[in-house]
Amino acid sequence: MSHALRVIVAGTAAFALQGCLAKTVYDVATLPVKVASSGVDMATTSQSEADQKRGREIRQREERLGKLQRDYEKQIDKCGEGDRQACDDARESYAEMQMLLPTVPVEPSAAPPS
Repeated sequence: MSHALRVIVAGTAAFALQGCLAKTVYDVATLPVKVASSGVDMATTSQSEADQKRGREIRQREERLGKLQRDYEKQIDKCGEGDRQACDDARESYAEMQMLLPTVPVEPSAAPPS
């Protein structure tokens, strides 16, 4: 290989390595900031995420309350027909409904037109 060709190859390699070295130095220097910010991101819950979670929990309680009310009505009907097990089940359903009711928000009623 001629001397001129070696100089060109060495110069090109040195130029290319400077870019790689500069990028590596930049990546190493910014790594702690990236790690810290992603850690804070994972540790905190945004307001919208908290609202979504609360809405999901409320919907689940409302669904459970609806199922309990339907079951309770069926159990009361059977209890009226003399089914003692249905009477016991109705008492249990009613007790659970009473525990669940305070955790389900009440929809505000529409104000009467003035």
